[in-house]
Amino acid sequence: MGATIALQKAFVPKFGLDLAGGTTVTLSPVTLDGKPPPSESIDQAVNIIRARVNGNGIADAQVARANDNIVIQIPGVGQQEALGLVSTTAELRMRQVLAVAAATNQPVQMPTAAPTPSGSGAPSATPSGGATPTPNASGTPAGRALSSALAAPSPSASADPKGGAKADKAKGDDKAKSGAKAEATPTPPPPSPGATEDPLAGQDTSGIDPALLTQFRDIDCTAKNKGQGVQDDPNKQIVACSDDGSARYILDKAAVQGTEVSGAQAGTDSTTGEWIVNITFKSKGASQFADITRRITTLTPPRNQLANVLDGVVIVAPTIEEAIPGGSARISGNFTQVSSTALADQLKYGALPLKFKQSQVVSVSSTLGQDQLRGGLISGGIGLLVVVLYLLLYYRGLGLIGVASLAVATAVTYSTVVLLSHNAGFRLSLPHIIGLVVSIGITADSFIVYFERIRDEIKEGHRTLRSAVEVAWRRARRTILVADAVMFIAAIVLFALAVGDVAGFAFAMGLTTLIDVVVVFLFTKPLMSLAARMRFFAKGHKLSGLDAERMGRTSPAEQTLQEA
Repeated sequence: MGATIALQKAFVPKFGLDLAGGTTVTLSPVTLDGKPPPSESIDQAVNIIRARVNGNGIADAQVARANDNIVIQIPGVGQQEALGLVSTTAELRMRQVLAVAAATNQPVQMPTAAPTPSGSGAPSATPSGGATPTPNASGTPAGRALSSALAAPSPSASADPKGGAKADKAKGDDKAKSGAKAEATPTPPPPSPGATEDPLAGQDTSGIDPALLTQFRDIDCTAKNKGQGVQDDPNKQIVACSDDGSARYILDKAAVQGTEVSGAQAGTDSTTGEWIVNITFKSKGASQFADITRRITTLTPPRNQLANVLDGVVIVAPTIEEAIPGGSARISGNFTQVSSTALADQLKYGALPLKFKQSQVVSVSSTLGQDQLRGGLISGGIGLLVVVLYLLLYYRGLGLIGVASLAVATAVTYSTVVLLSHNAGFRLSLPHIIGLVVSIGITADSFIVYFERIRDEIKEGHRTLRSAVEVAWRRARRTILVADAVMFIAAIVLFALAVGDVAGFAFAMGLTTLIDVVVVFLFTKPLMSLAARMRFFAKGHKLSGLDAERMGRTSPAEQTLQEA
């Protein structure tokens, strides 16, 4: 554990919201009929909000379900920013693709063509346009068109490879007729360093808002924030990125909204066995979907693609090869079970059937968090000091073994917390500290049980210290295991039934209970066996804690403990 901490340079655990400061928002669902919302709808809302918060670059935010509520803890974020992230409800939009390009601007290719002679007296040279690179549409495997199906996206700028004008052909007479000399066409100046191609070169930009053209050229879809969580206006054209950051789009007004999707289900094709996604629409949505697929099916790429936008990003943009009436469709392609199920969930719950009200908003300042951390550490130090003094005053030499065991347990606990913090997303909070402080007494109790068993065996007067240590261990370990098992079961039950701070306390208590068992079995018992071989303990020294006076003996013969 120490080597792992050193390699990762993770010497301090990460702190939770109550110690580092931030905002906690509790959202409660509101339904039209006042009945409890469907469980699957709340789970999907949790996933969407979690993706939105994490997509904005906020590290270690926690989004969890608490019965029918959603609790969002965002460390280091102010109240207004937190509310802006979680108070909006995502909704699916289906929009026609007007233009598409790679995620970032491509560098201009350096010209290599040599100057060509021209018979014209005036210079005339226009470089021909090239096709724009074809990006992937999105991270979701896209589908191809089947009967009554959506087709696979092949987003491409589809620029005309024959763009540009041809140089006029020289038609001058020969020397005898004109005596004119052919002049070389001058080469156009090379592009400046760092120049990039126009992502809209060769694409039809008619009907697109000019402001969007500028935004489309400037947007970088490889950035961490690709626009997740942006609530797009269904009545306006937008610029959006694919969810995997491989492409950027200009999209038309929403043709179908997520409220018109009645269901989506992942399944397999009965003929090919490949994974597909079947979607169905409500009556109005079926009519809208049939109209848009009928209208764009004859258009040239990329305007024959229909993008599905969820929470500000394009999740899939299939090409429509035929009109799709009937109120149902299917998307097929290079799906796996996981990706097809994820897409079905996005399509099904893109428009959440829930509205949320802010039932509680709590802001914690970083200053207050530091004060709480300092208080927790002070209380833990005081508790540890009291236990150490008790062990030394009452058990004397044996108390040193207990103190060493406590030191090992403390080191193992701290190392475990640090490793969990940096590798499993665990964040140390005030309830965890309380649980760790309480566990000091639980850990010390295991040592006390063992020590008292050893004393009981010695008081019988017919056992050496070595034999007393082994016999006492066989009896004490059952008591220790039973006590720790009861404590661990209580921690599991408390963790399963509680939420928030109480669950954090239960987690810390369960963790330290497991560490207690490990330390007692792998450190305390072997150390006690080694101590039994020392004359200081075996002869019952006055400061050993095993002297005759403490063992209740009166005769000299009984006061001497024999070595093995």
